Amino acid sequence: MNKFLSLGVLLLAVALARAEIPALYAGADLALGARLIAEHKCAACHQQKVGGDGSAIFRPAGRINTPGLLRGMVEQCNTELNLALFPEEVTSIAAVLNRDYYRFK
Repeated sequence: MNKFLSLGVLLLAVALARAEIPALYAGADLALGARLIAEHKCAACHQQKVGGDGSAIFRPAGRINTPGLLRGMVEQCNTELNLALFPEEVTSIAAVLNRDYYRFK
């Protein structure tokens, strides 16, 4: 009985965790997104644009207020900087930014 209770709690925790992320980011590879952010030196670019630690770029006067707009902004960086990221890589980066800064549900 104890195993079944533990399994039930685990399944509930997984369901709640998945409910906390936007459907757009379901299945996103967060480890890949974090690695790509580091590889492409996103923080350094943001620091050049807005100063400080660069995090001020994440809330540009309400312009990014949905998961889709966040993903679109990452795609814009991909295009402007010619990063040649695949769509799933863009989504993974956006999912990391959502987890760390935006917290859309």
